[in-house]
Amino acid sequence: MSRRGGVLEFAILGLLHDSPMHGYELRKRLNTVLGSFRAIAYGTLYPCLKSLLERGWLAEEVPPAPALAGSKRSRIVYQLTAQGKEHFQELLSESGPSAWEDENFGVHFAFFGRTDHEVRMRILEGRRSRLEERLDRVRGSLTRTREKLDGYTLELQRHGLESVEREVRWLNELITAERHAGANPEAVGAEIPVDPATGGLDFRTPTQDVASDPSASNN
Repeated sequence: MSRRGGVLEFAILGLLHDSPMHGYELRKRLNTVLGSFRAIAYGTLYPCLKSLLERGWLAEEVPPAPALAGSKRSRIVYQLTAQGKEHFQELLSESGPSAWEDENFGVHFAFFGRTDHEVRMRILEGRRSRLEERLDRVRGSLTRTREKLDGYTLELQRHGLESVEREVRWLNELITAERHAGANPEAVGAEIPVDPATGGLDFRTPTQDVASDPSASNN
């Protein structure tokens, strides 16, 4: 899955899997799923919808034109085709490294209620492993460059570390809940710990851009 385009396509297919929607409602739902940090503009949404239509994963229904003069134009309703539903199921089954990344993890997590238990576990454990690697890099870089950083930059790095550490703890709780609940997604949902610091599904952290070299932010 490519980064931004793939995330948007996955989210669209997942939302339309629930029910058909017109573009305005779909955009509102996408902004909820993807987070306000990545608010979706119409200039981004409609080219993506067009691409999905061309590949046969979506169909559009155009309601009859309004009979009264001056009435608002009918909105096109988008719905999944059989091929689109099949492709969405294929995306749900992906659990490799791309599903652990900042850009993709949140959307995969949003559809965990439809994802197999084994796939959920692989994604959660992979995400935790990825963040633990990030923590090791940032801690090592901070140890080497601490004396070169001013107080504000150092505080920013500490804040980033705390954000990643908090998500790792949250993932540990999720993994424990998954193991206890087995393959019952409803039971898992009842036990899911909420991490308010992530803002829902935006899992990027302040350490992301400076993870390899904290001193870079001081230049």
